Amino acid sequence: MSSENPLPPLPDRLSTDPRSPHHDAAVFQRDIGIRFNGKQRHDVAEYCVSEGWIKLPSRPPPTITTPQSMASRGPNLSSRPLVVMARASVVGQDQVTAAENM
Repeated sequence: MSSENPLPPLPDRLSTDPRSPHHDAAVFQRDIGIRFNGKQRHDVAEYCVSEGWIKLPSRPPPTITTPQSMASRGPNLSSRPLVVMARASVVGQDQVTAAENM
């Protein structure tokens, strides 16, 4: 048996934003994998397994800026980056556990 402290289990909802009430720094001490519709995602800002959604950062601004593209991208009023919510099957898994199961 190892003398390491066990890492906390993955929560149902987790956010990468430290200002969020769903942020848990202890969970980020290990690699976390998010499978969305069966595909591994590496750009997830927040997820909820029970409700079946993820939040993804909006894509970067285009190289040619127009007033419409500037209004639709960039930080919101609280200086946080805009995110897009997508709904489907969400599975959170510990990367170490996932590698052992392969």
